[in-house]
Amino acid sequence: MNIPVLDVQNLSVSFSGLKAVNGFSVSVSEGEIIAVIGPNGAGKTTVFNLLTGVYRSETGHILLDGKSLIGRPIHETASCGMARTFQNIRLFRNLSVRENIKVAHCRNMHYSMLDCLLRSKRYRDDEGLADSLTSRTLKEFGFSDDADTPAGELPYGKQRRLEIARAMSLGAKVLLLDEPAAGMNHTETAELMELIAKIRRKYGVAILLIEHDMSLVMKICERIIVLDYGSIIAEGTPSEILTNKAVLAAYLGED
Repeated sequence: MNIPVLDVQNLSVSFSGLKAVNGFSVSVSEGEIIAVIGPNGAGKTTVFNLLTGVYRSETGHILLDGKSLIGRPIHETASCGMARTFQNIRLFRNLSVRENIKVAHCRNMHYSMLDCLLRSKRYRDDEGLADSLTSRTLKEFGFSDDADTPAGELPYGKQRRLEIARAMSLGAKVLLLDEPAAGMNHTETAELMELIAKIRRKYGVAILLIEHDMSLVMKICERIIVLDYGSIIAEGTPSEILTNKAVLAAYLGED
């Protein structure tokens, strides 16, 4: 039996009486890439906020590797392996690329303030491990030459890639990408698709992505979930979604 790395059932949340998400469910296997699409305001980012603990679902459950995430604070959810990027890039712009990556690897640090003040063996060991992991991440994601560059000075496409690299540094089992191709040109989008394919191939990470670039979605996703007014109106393969009348009417356009 192929046990899903992420099992989500019947998530719902309301704001001021308005149902923003209504009964969202998805089961995601290791290495699977699934897109969540729909019109603006359909509830896509709200789903991501439910999955990562920003909002608490009124119903249902979220299981990551069999462990419930419902009610956990955001930092615990991230530590369990649920990592994300955002529509608007959220890097530490004044910190270097290296420092942005090391922030994520700090999850491996367990020394105390006293250890820090005394520069104890635990402090040196934890800092050494974080530095080693950071250097490896920089190399794997192509940032060795930009390691000391302030993140805010990187080209837009590289900033997107850095945000993904930082999310992966959290030890992601499931990676949530919120409009990763937004604002990218054709070349940057092609590089993004290669990066997503590499992450899936090398790390076996399950990926959920919100994206309006339908060319990207159709090329890299095995399944597509379509939201409208907070509810799932269709789910299937790219070819099935392209011919679904409800999707055509709500999102893609009947013509």
